[in-house]
Amino acid sequence: MSKRIIPVIILIAGGLGFLFLKMTRPEPAQVTALERSWRVQVQVVELETHRPVLPLYGEVVAPGTVSVVAAMAGRIAERPVAEGQRVEPGALLVALDSQDVEPLLTQAKSQVSDLEAQIRSEQVRFQNDLSSLKSEKAILNNARRQRDRTQALVERKLASRENLEAATDSAARAALTLNGRQRAVNEHPARLQSLEARLAQAEATLASTQRDAERARVVAPFQGVVTDLQVAEGDQIARNQPLLSIYNINGLELRARVPDRYREELSAALTAGDQLAAYDERRQVRFRLERFAGTSDPAGTEVILTPIGGAEGLRPGALLPVSLERPERERVVAIPFSALYGADSVYLMSGEHRLKRIKVNRIGEAQSNSGERRLLISGEQLTPGAQLITTHLPNAVTGLKVEVADAAGGLSR
Repeated sequence: MSKRIIPVIILIAGGLGFLFLKMTRPEPAQVTALERSWRVQVQVVELETHRPVLPLYGEVVAPGTVSVVAAMAGRIAERPVAEGQRVEPGALLVALDSQDVEPLLTQAKSQVSDLEAQIRSEQVRFQNDLSSLKSEKAILNNARRQRDRTQALVERKLASRENLEAATDSAARAALTLNGRQRAVNEHPARLQSLEARLAQAEATLASTQRDAERARVVAPFQGVVTDLQVAEGDQIARNQPLLSIYNINGLELRARVPDRYREELSAALTAGDQLAAYDERRQVRFRLERFAGTSDPAGTEVILTPIGGAEGLRPGALLPVSLERPERERVVAIPFSALYGADSVYLMSGEHRLKRIKVNRIGEAQSNSGERRLLISGEQLTPGAQLITTHLPNAVTGLKVEVADAAGGLSR
């Protein structure tokens, strides 16, 4: 065979082999595009009755705080209490030195006694003036008769002109004495009224001094806590100088500002006698809504809450976050905040495992027994048994296919 034919034979054999392999190759499987589904958690819709809560930030205040000031000047003899000390009713808080108090009290009593004695003396004097007035009238009458007799004797030239002048002078002196005595009698009511007015003033001064003397020893008017101590034993103080303060531990209040959109709802509940409570994050302290403050401003109105079952651990000035219960709402659903899209939308899962966006109404917040915060919503399309998507999908849109993840992490189709 010629050497030229061998390459041709090899090429032919290679071509035939290639055709044979192409004809006997297996057919490739046909590829079809599959739609992706997203794994989500769902919640079965149950229409229930819940009480929404309103988160507030309040300040503890003590409206019953008593500020103690010095009733009189003096030296502090006793101050057995300390800052922040809890005291019982009747416990001594502070006392002035008795040596500063007793002289003022003695002086006030002496003034009253002196004026009482002057009034008694004036009564005796008045009675004496009345008696003397009768005698002096008789003396004046006798003097006048004697003058008249002397006048008649002079006219008959049986007595001298000097005797008449003496009788006339005697009658004039008797009249002058009578006028002075009459004036003393007439002035008695004015003198007595002046003495009685001075006595009343002295008695008022004595009562004020006795009151201040009693206040020189200050005792606790209620069960409270001592604050704002400003003096120590031995200090010399002036009248009306601040000494200390004490607040009633059973009179503490929590004041928090409520937005105006909730005021009508809460006011109606109070008017209806609904007992609305508030509690802190750990539910250790509970409060009861008592009333609204008397004034308001553009930021809202303050509500006043009082502790329920004691106020242990509360101090005036403390800031405390609380959750205030609102009136109960029926046919609402409690959902996690992750289920909410935008301000007013959630997604339901249809029978074809696809998302369906619906509009809802936000009622407020609720808190479970475990302390978890949940959102309360309502809506006409929230029907019992519907499956609500609780997983927040960033690409959520109506019609998106989803798969429900079971508790073990598998999928439910």
